[in-house]
Amino acid sequence: MAYIIVDVEADGPIPYKYSMVSFGAVVLEPTLSKTFYGQTRPVSEHWLPDALAVSDITRAQHEAYDDPQKVMENFADWLSANSKSRPVFISDNPAFDWQWINYYFHTYLGKNPFGFSARRIGDLYCGMKMDAALNNEWKRLYRQTKHDHNPVNDAKGNAEALLAMRKLGLKI
Repeated sequence: MAYIIVDVEADGPIPYKYSMVSFGAVVLEPTLSKTFYGQTRPVSEHWLPDALAVSDITRAQHEAYDDPQKVMENFADWLSANSKSRPVFISDNPAFDWQWINYYFHTYLGKNPFGFSARRIGDLYCGMKMDAALNNEWKRLYRQTKHDHNPVNDAKGNAEALLAMRKLGLKI
């Protein structure tokens, strides 16, 4: 089973009305060297300047990004090459990240290689510590790579936290 940590940047809060800007993925393994980075051009005329500003790009730059169909095909191929069975989607906030990846996979490939579920890092940490109030403690304790809204960097930081949690006893 391959655990894939994913982070998404978008120009609004929901798929279809808005567009995914970019996403990063990393395989959970000691070197964190197996990464994927995709940039998708807009699929909607709607966008929120504040949301796009998080990615530190302009609308014109976003419009020059790659065709979402090709990006999702490349991501599916990467997942296949890096997963012996169905990959497991893990993120800081799958309520946000998973909805984008799921929507784009179903729109452009007709299926989602991750299936219909995801794991949330904060919930794994809270379960380990037996305390639901520790929701974000793991971020400051275990991330090494700076969280800078480059989705590959953000996915790596989250993977670093998972590797640290593994050392503490998380069976993953």
